[in-house]
Amino acid sequence: MEWIPKTRLGKLVVDGKIKTMDDALASGLPIKEPEIIDVLLPELEEDILEISMVQRVTDSGRRTKFRVTAVVGNRNGYVGIGVGKASQVAPAIQKAVENAKINIFRVERGCGSWECGCGSSHSVPFKVSGECGSVKVTLIPGPKGLGIVAADIAKKVIELAGVKDVWSVTSGETRTTLNFALATFDALKKTCFMRR
Repeated sequence: MEWIPKTRLGKLVVDGKIKTMDDALASGLPIKEPEIIDVLLPELEEDILEISMVQRVTDSGRRTKFRVTAVVGNRNGYVGIGVGKASQVAPAIQKAVENAKINIFRVERGCGSWECGCGSSHSVPFKVSGECGSVKVTLIPGPKGLGIVAADIAKKVIELAGVKDVWSVTSGETRTTLNFALATFDALKKTCFMRR
């Protein structure tokens, strides 16, 4: 099916006036169509973090749905997290991936480790913290060759963002997959707001 854009940003992308993801984010226009991301970042990878059953009690009984948490990234500075709910797993996964594409964000990378000082963009530029619910995640720049020292969920988010070497410190209820992933995403988002 051919994509017909409905938003102003979508029309600019189709017309060729916006050619890169940086231009799309700099335009200040909200990303409301996942097809925009498909055009601007064709090498995007996706990963499913969690599939869980959620129930809602109604007058007629219990309604069961599946909640899927997904992460997308190009391993080169762009990452997004999304959640989707549906009565079946496949549509829930599709909704979660589309939601993650809409929430995509640029991650600033650098070499903030005093042990390294190589100047390449393999780690986070400085120490950053992110929160969601009771979960707090702090990312600390690491030297080249260290790898990602983090739990599995945080590791997937950090890997897809394109950060190769980092230490992480977490506190709170990290078994809550969604909050843990969102806290990591929040920390990565804060790399764009450089300290003065």
